[in-house]
Amino acid sequence: MSFEAPLVLLALAALPVLALWYMRQQGRRRAQAAAFARPGLQRSLVPNRPGWRRHAPYAAIALAIALLIAAAARPERTVAVPVERASIMLLTDNSGSMEATDVKPNRLTAAKQAAQRFVESVPARVNVGVLAFNQTPRVLQSPTRDRFDVSSAIERMTPSGGTATGTAIASATNVLKNVPGELGRRPPSAIVLLSDGKSTSGPDPVAAARAAGRLHIPIYTVALGTPSGTITVPRRGGGTQIQHVPPDPQSLAAIARASGGRAFTAQTAGGLKQVYEKLGSQLGHRDEKRQVTSAVAGGGLLMLLAGAALSVGWFGRLI
Repeated sequence: MSFEAPLVLLALAALPVLALWYMRQQGRRRAQAAAFARPGLQRSLVPNRPGWRRHAPYAAIALAIALLIAAAARPERTVAVPVERASIMLLTDNSGSMEATDVKPNRLTAAKQAAQRFVESVPARVNVGVLAFNQTPRVLQSPTRDRFDVSSAIERMTPSGGTATGTAIASATNVLKNVPGELGRRPPSAIVLLSDGKSTSGPDPVAAARAAGRLHIPIYTVALGTPSGTITVPRRGGGTQIQHVPPDPQSLAAIARASGGRAFTAQTAGGLKQVYEKLGSQLGHRDEKRQVTSAVAGGGLLMLLAGAALSVGWFGRLI
């Protein structure tokens, strides 16, 4: 809860003053009663004392005043609302290292399953595009609201080759900056980049991320895999050998920082799904402040009426 005019809340300082005045009035009333009759005779002269009921109307009115002051400060609350016409590009590393089985059943299959959950979690009005990259980026689906086309594109990814992260970021940025907008304004956009290792070819990915950031396209990176990940590769001269393919979260974190996005890590398929579901909800909604002045003012008026009703009902007077 926040307030559009917080200085109005300074008026709440008057409530302790009113409470002190009320306590003094009650003390004066007791002193007058003691002067009228000795304490031992007061019970016989005034057998039915109101007790706590004497204070209830005043407490209700004090609360009503506090609520009305808060309403005058124009209270607001933050709500998540779906982003209209936003575009998100899913960049998935499909280099040969994505065949590693340290993330079950393998890294690429886990990435594809999590990407499908991501697509399900974003609002229907959000456009989603798909880009797969190894040493060459391939736009498998331009940003669209057609979830069937997006899901089909995700399923077409297969692992092979090296990793050109910078080229992939530049390609996705070019797609997003050309998405048509309304009234000359490009709709909000973002990139979700999943990779499991360092860039092995192409331009500097951090420089490409800075260029995306200048266009207000943040990049949310996800480092997938564990340090123990391995793949089997052909050996020169025949046969095969085991190659270690640990993830590189530091490089991906630098990409996220350079673009104004955030970095995540996932070492299991379940962890990757949680990251993608979180990103789907986060990127598909924006925080928006909504005024709740009428609700707070209504509560204050109800408390004011309640205090007056209690006073009239119990004591036959307004206060």
